[in-house]
Amino acid sequence: MGETIRNDENPVDSQEILKKFDKEADYRTYLGFFGKVVAAMAITFSVFQLYTAVFGVLDAMIQRSIHLSFGLCLIFLLYPTSKKWSRSKLHPLDAVLAVLGVLAPIYIVLNYQFLVQRAGQTTPMDLVAGIIGILLVLEAARRVVGIPMVVIALIFIIYAFIGPYIPGKMAHRGARVDTLVQHLYFTTEGIFGIPLGVSSTFIFLFILFGAYLEKTGLGQLFIDLANAVAGWAAGGPAKVAVLSSALMGTVSGSSVANVVGTGSFTIPMMKKLGYRPEFAGAVEATASTGGQLMPPIMGAAAFLMAEFTSIPYARIIAAAAIPALLYYFGVWAGVHFEAKKMGLKGLNREDLPKFKKIFFERGHLIIPLLAIIYLLVTGFTPMKAALWAIILSILSSMLRKSTRIKPIDIVKGLEAGARSALGVIAATACAGIIIGVVTLTGLGLKLGSTLVDIANGNLIITLFFTMVTSILLGMGVPTTANYVITSTIAAPAIVMIMAQKAGLDPNLVAPAHIILPAHMFAFYFGIIADITPPVALAAFAGAGIAKANPMKTGFNATKLAIAAFLVPYIFVLNPQMLLFNITPFGLIWMLITSIIGITSIAASVNKWFRTTLSIYEQVFAFVGGLLMIDPGLVTDVIGLGLCGFVFVVQQIKYARKKKTAI
Repeated sequence: MGETIRNDENPVDSQEILKKFDKEADYRTYLGFFGKVVAAMAITFSVFQLYTAVFGVLDAMIQRSIHLSFGLCLIFLLYPTSKKWSRSKLHPLDAVLAVLGVLAPIYIVLNYQFLVQRAGQTTPMDLVAGIIGILLVLEAARRVVGIPMVVIALIFIIYAFIGPYIPGKMAHRGARVDTLVQHLYFTTEGIFGIPLGVSSTFIFLFILFGAYLEKTGLGQLFIDLANAVAGWAAGGPAKVAVLSSALMGTVSGSSVANVVGTGSFTIPMMKKLGYRPEFAGAVEATASTGGQLMPPIMGAAAFLMAEFTSIPYARIIAAAAIPALLYYFGVWAGVHFEAKKMGLKGLNREDLPKFKKIFFERGHLIIPLLAIIYLLVTGFTPMKAALWAIILSILSSMLRKSTRIKPIDIVKGLEAGARSALGVIAATACAGIIIGVVTLTGLGLKLGSTLVDIANGNLIITLFFTMVTSILLGMGVPTTANYVITSTIAAPAIVMIMAQKAGLDPNLVAPAHIILPAHMFAFYFGIIADITPPVALAAFAGAGIAKANPMKTGFNATKLAIAAFLVPYIFVLNPQMLLFNITPFGLIWMLITSIIGITSIAASVNKWFRTTLSIYEQVFAFVGGLLMIDPGLVTDVIGLGLCGFVFVVQQIKYARKKKTAI
């Protein structure tokens, strides 16, 4: 990273764009002895995580406390309080906060037995340590994650105190300061709850795995493979962006980082080919955002989803596969129709890398990625799968001299992994505050029942409200925190109404075919917030590289991601798309009809198939496509008829146009 790209004869610094839109990238860089000290701390952090992965995780509160202690200390050392402060020198205030960041969580480790014996009775010292710890978590989240996350957490804290003064269903008996601090900081219901627990085990190791994959050059391999496969096609660079971002998304944990990483190459190529700057930025933003929906990592949210829903991780990534593929197929189709409409050709084959040459020279770098999918599907725990994948990423790089990573790179990988995990640590710890308030006040059920009442028991209206809520809550928030917030606040309403419609007691634990679609729905729309104006960070980052209007880029990205706005409704209404109650023939038929449907919708949105679509053709194509995506014989037949009619009309118009041209 940090390269300068030539764009419209003016330099564009990709690292500056990344820092502007991704707070995790805007950290201090120390030189000299202190730089080595900070690096040693990060390496020690990674070694601790690897040690517990090999020899066994410690007691939940101890494991999570040590994890948070390392995280807070490094955050305050690396991320300055103010944007105006030096990025190469440590400010005294940050040094003090770093020390407190170590001590506040370690207080739990040192007094663990006493805290257990006191069984919820807080002492004045407990109260002081707890308040300091909560404030440090909020400040760490402000620095690394952003103000929106902190504002949401503060609103929840205020709600915990003012419960008795709120009218209607949202009222509760309220919480005293000592009760709230005890709940948020000294139990596994708050800051040290499931999100931080997953961060301290699965997620850290997968982030470390990603750091080693980057060291081996897998990202560049994905870009080269995408160029070889799609660079020559109509609108080649745009299709390269879609394909490379889909591949990067299998291991990437950030939409914005993905935009900058692949967009630095693809966006200038798209503009050179003839794409409008707003469209070029939108293509990369849409493709990169979709990476968070792509198994097996899903921006690390898949692990949280497994913990929250008690559904096996392998089942979740299997369910996520078809919606993710439909998302990318929709973006690909949109890019293709735009290229055809504008008459854009691909790149010369002679200028592109050769697939066979790339595959034989560097194809072995994909081994760890294939291995981790195999291990997860065959029953290995995520921790063990990630551990083996890290080992394989190092060993596979040794197979060829050209890709071999040096011993120093192995050490630097430990440092890079710890640095990359800091955003997730801050986000999951802060999200724990939100969850803690929800469990203390019963807010989840209150919000769910309120949404259901407003929708008057109508599932579609409930889904619409949930969509809007998830998009609003997801704006400017990273993937893991995004999912924690949306699944806590928005998903319960869907679960409640789906359970009622199925004749089940909404107060009991719902079955998987109800819980998973609800959580996936909230997750999808939380992710789509990255490309939905007015706060579309991925789209804005793409606009920065393309030197385009940010809002226009955001609206173009929203149009390209039309499949992502439709597919979640379909899999809630018919969970077959998530592989519930489906036969092999049904699966194949659903894939065929969904692909036809997505193509038809993309044609409608872009006003082009074989030639320009009239208004009635657009309507027929959109409605027909929507019916084709929805699994069901009646909808398939009607949808096929509408899509077929548009296809025939387009073929006739194209033939006439071609004849006239001759």
